Amino acid sequence: MKENIGIIICDRYRRCAGGKCFRSLQKREGAFVRYKDTEVELVGYTTCDGCPGGNIEYAVDEMMKSNVTKIHLATGLIVGYPPCPYIHDFTNFIETKYGLEVVFGTHPIPQKYFLIHEKLGTWKSDMWQEIIQPTLVDKELRLEYD
Repeated sequence: MKENIGIIICDRYRRCAGGKCFRSLQKREGAFVRYKDTEVELVGYTTCDGCPGGNIEYAVDEMMKSNVTKIHLATGLIVGYPPCPYIHDFTNFIETKYGLEVVFGTHPIPQKYFLIHEKLGTWKSDMWQEIIQPTLVDKELRLEYD
């Protein structure tokens, strides 16, 4: 079965060329390890349009025209400071309106972000532990994404 995925990034990274996301998709690393034995096509890549995420509705509408099957909320929404305060709102909206699975993250968490969030205690809650799991990899791989 082929998966058609869409990626939504944080607007503060709107000039991001997607290099880390695309590399991790190609290598099936981070949140893309789930597709290890699956054909994947990227059918959309855009920003949330800034807080509070005005583009979420329109972007997913557009991606639906390309038969999107999963939406990835990019790692930047997780590692930026502060992490996205709307990440659960986005997830609930997309899952409820479109019936799509939302996946937290894209590329592995870079080591520099891992270290600062560990020091700040940002991800100590059960909620954030769930969110970081798909992109939490070993130190060696985190360093490759610094």
